[in-house]
Order: sequence, then C-alpha cells, then structure tokens
Amino acid sequence: MLKTIAYIVAVLVVIVAGILIYAATRPDAFRVQRSVSIKAPPDKIYALIDDLRLWSGWSPYEKKDPAMKRTFSGAASGKGAIYEWDGNNNVGKGRMEITDTAPASKVVIKLDFIKPFEGHNTAEFTLEPAKGPGGDSTVVTWAMYGSASLMMKVMGIFMNMDNMIGNDFAVGLANLKAVAEK
Repeated sequence: MLKTIAYIVAVLVVIVAGILIYAATRPDAFRVQRSVSIKAPPDKIYALIDDLRLWSGWSPYEKKDPAMKRTFSGAASGKGAIYEWDGNNNVGKGRMEITDTAPASKVVIKLDFIKPFEGHNTAEFTLEPAKGPGGDSTVVTWAMYGSASLMMKVMGIFMNMDNMIGNDFAVGLANLKAVAEK
C-alpha cells in the first residue's frame, strides 16, 4: 500500500515538474492583437477610444457584467484619463490609464489587472487611414502585450490566451465598427 502511494506521489511530482519545465521554456513576453477596417475617418474612431467613458458603447467587457462598478478619474480623455472597474468573475477588477496618445492615430493604455489574477500589461490602439473599396476607411488594431510570468506560461499550456483575448478584441472591434459607421 505504501509503495503504491509513493509511486503515485512520484508520478505526480514528475508530471508537475515536467509542466513547470515546459512552461519555463515558453516565451517571456506575449502579444495578442486583432484588426478591423472601419468606414469612418480616424478622428471619429479615435474619439471613441480616447474617451474611456465612451467604451460602454462598444467594449465587449462592458456587456459581460452590466452591474460592474465603474470609476472614472484624472483627465476627461487622453493622457491621464483613468478607468477602474470591479465586476464579476468574467471581468474581474482592474485599472486602465491612458499613458500616451497621438491624435487620430494611437492610444496607449497601462492596464493593471487585480482580480482574478494580477497582471500588468499594455494595451494599444493604432489607427491607419486606408483607401478601400467604396471609399476611405481606417484600419484599427487593438493589441495587448506584456511580460509572461511563470503562472501565465503555465496557464498558456492549458488555455489558448490568444484565442480567448483575441476573440474579445474581435467582438470589441466589430462593436466599435458598428458605432463608428453610424
């Protein structure tokens, strides 16, 4: 009986060690991004991103928890604008602060997750004017990047973070497109 228990414990230790070793070999940084072409000028789209209060009209995370508590502080929009949220398990708790902008072309956000997992990343929106069929359009790219902790690397073995976050970005960009093209 003791030999069986010792064998089971040894197998579990080898499995856990193998997972940790494999996770340690994964990249130390990550980047998730999605893009969409929107038939609207960059300045119209930029205004919807640069004012964090307007995110309720297009952000996919707003719909995941309509009862989420929201706090806005700092600048009304642009650099220094702050948005804090506290919601259910689908959205967690965190804080965003716009740290850099280039009117009608870029918004950079410091993104701090507090719950359910702590994480500190950067979100970035870039807007590039493009000529497309049917008139002028803007290619909007929503990206999130940062360093990958060992915990994140382990989670990445079992969950496809690019799909999870990327799918939310795709939904958000589709919502942004619908709002901007009105």
